[in-house]
Amino acid sequence: MAPTDDYAPSSCFGNLFSFKKKQQSTRSSRSVPAARTQPAPSYYPATSEKLPAYDECVSKAFEQLDVKGDSEVERIVANAIDNVSDELRTISLDLHENMETGMKEFHAHKVLTDYLESKGFIVTRHAYGMETAFTAEYSNGPGKRIGLCSEYDGLPGLGQACGHNLIAISGVATAIGVKAVLESGKASGKVILYGTPAEELSIGKIILVQKRAIQDNVDVALMLHPAAYHAERGAMIAIHDVRLEFFGKASHASAAPWEGINALDAMVQVWNSISMMRQQLLPTDRVHGIVTDGGKAPNVIPDYTSAFFFVRTTKFNQIGRLMHKMEECFKAAALATGCEVKWTWREIGVTKDVVANDPMADVYQQYMEKHGIQFPTRAEQAATGGGSTDFGNISYEVPSLHPMFGIHTTAANHTIQFVEAAKTEVAHKDTILASKGLTVTAVEVLNNDALYERIQADFKKIKN
Repeated sequence: MAPTDDYAPSSCFGNLFSFKKKQQSTRSSRSVPAARTQPAPSYYPATSEKLPAYDECVSKAFEQLDVKGDSEVERIVANAIDNVSDELRTISLDLHENMETGMKEFHAHKVLTDYLESKGFIVTRHAYGMETAFTAEYSNGPGKRIGLCSEYDGLPGLGQACGHNLIAISGVATAIGVKAVLESGKASGKVILYGTPAEELSIGKIILVQKRAIQDNVDVALMLHPAAYHAERGAMIAIHDVRLEFFGKASHASAAPWEGINALDAMVQVWNSISMMRQQLLPTDRVHGIVTDGGKAPNVIPDYTSAFFFVRTTKFNQIGRLMHKMEECFKAAALATGCEVKWTWREIGVTKDVVANDPMADVYQQYMEKHGIQFPTRAEQAATGGGSTDFGNISYEVPSLHPMFGIHTTAANHTIQFVEAAKTEVAHKDTILASKGLTVTAVEVLNNDALYERIQADFKKIKN
């Protein structure tokens, strides 16, 4: 059916998938007789002049998602977090100045647990068998259970090069914001903040999952991570690691090299094999490592060498493919040089990729865009993936969200420049804004049953 003359698409995407009135064309030489006018086609390509404003599109899209923005809730959240912002800034700088490595975060553990206890949370120190893990809980009535994560370890030789001082206070800020809404009676349910040690070693959250600390106690899990960019669906990929050893036979490298079996030759062979193997790997696969022992003296044929490798794939169920290829390289090098070989994959298992829950990501995005934050497209976000986190293992157990938030730097994570960026005042303000966005998302989960159904449906796609 041809469109009527007064038809005009009014929806955000109406002119992408709807009729558009045809404009009759004329020729300068002569007019086209009416009898030869063709009927209006049933479809016309969209034209830019009919597109509504971007903000209008986003607003109408979220109306379809049935996300119930509550200005009163947002006010409660903002006030609660703003009221502790200065205190959180002090904690952040303390953790930045007094950086501790994985499973040795004793100072951070004390600072964070003492503070949370002073704010009315029920705190469990040394949780789940880890000296520097904790939980902080608050509940008010029946309802859904929100899980949050704080991290606080740093990198040896660098410091807080991944901004875990900011991740620590973002978890605390979000917990305080959710608690304030629960106390106000605007929501009912429970919030648990997990203090998760040794993220840089990919240990803490995996232990929590193995002990069912997450899946038996919360319905969703959320946390934030600072970066040089914003991404509501921060791409994090799977990782596994292997320690490799070769055993040969020592001899004098000049007087009787033929008596030796060179363990360094075997390691060089592995290195070359991996380099050649990369041609047949997927563009998104990663293999990288270091030699941890290459021999003791240049005049001795090395009888022992060792190395440490990481392998990464976009999804954890692809890791086995790289593991097999690596092991074949190890065996080939041993066979070629006459060495004995031993390899040991990490006992705790694979660190899985992070699977972002789409409905929760949409709520977070909506809040942040209202406050002036712009996000890359989903394709662009996926292309930025390269890091890994043990939060990925949580994301396969309960619906999860792990947004990246920009802290006004161009520096990459794990650099000395990012260490400096993580202690700036503007980075703190960025953390506070993102924490408000995550809190509003968590409260929406508590209050919006239709949203929660979509969250669970999205999660089941992963499980299936």
